[in-house]
Amino acid sequence: MATSLSSDGATVKGGAAVKHSGSSIVAGHSLYWEHFTVTGGEPVIMLHHGLGSIRSWRRQIDPLLGAGYDLLLYDRWGYGRSDPRPAFEPGFLKQDAEEALQLMDLLGIERAHLVGHSDGGTISLLLAAEHPDRVINLLVIAAHIYFEPKMLGGLKMIEDSMVKPPLSLALEREHGRRGQALARAWVDHWLSSSPSELDMRTQLRKITAPTLVIQGELDEHATAQHARDIAAGVQEGQVWLIPDAHHMPMHESPELFNQHMLEFLADHARR
Repeated sequence: MATSLSSDGATVKGGAAVKHSGSSIVAGHSLYWEHFTVTGGEPVIMLHHGLGSIRSWRRQIDPLLGAGYDLLLYDRWGYGRSDPRPAFEPGFLKQDAEEALQLMDLLGIERAHLVGHSDGGTISLLLAAEHPDRVINLLVIAAHIYFEPKMLGGLKMIEDSMVKPPLSLALEREHGRRGQALARAWVDHWLSSSPSELDMRTQLRKITAPTLVIQGELDEHATAQHARDIAAGVQEGQVWLIPDAHHMPMHESPELFNQHMLEFLADHARR
């Protein structure tokens, strides 16, 4: 069931987008979403990272609308304005991929471009592997498909920094009072998980959608080889490794990132 909260206009290049926002009950909990519709626009769905929210894509919204795309952003279960999540259960990324599909159904989106970052990138890959008919193409940033020792260092870094600015302030801004509890639960899940939980290499070959894999060469959580392996594993993949960029290239170099994103989407429009 979807509940519309608001509807307003947003001016974009070459026309106007209408913004609808609401909450939908998916798998027993409420997911908050924002849907920008442009007449004739192909749908793009944005999937945020492990501690992110809709706000994580704030630098990409206007460029995508300006290029004439429909745009769906939502807070995954536990994040932002969606319902709280008690814990991150084993296999939660697969569950989140199925929830993304259910939200597409509720909002009448038959096929879409997927843009996902970190956990959101892995969720995008899982959705494309299990439901290839629903995905036009994929753009994944700093996604992960297996365990690397470097990931432990990245998790420890988050654990140490989440209780002090600037990360503590960012968590409160994104998730309110529950930001610290969310970060603690997310870190605890990955620190205690079996490496096999993350391994989806055998599923990559099922992904038929053209896929652009993006990663900063200085990413704190994975090596450049990780990105190369994703691109080599899917049926039609390419890699863009960004020099001097870390885990958040869409924030670190938004103009460059947006340019490449729009070029890839335009080159791989609906077939």
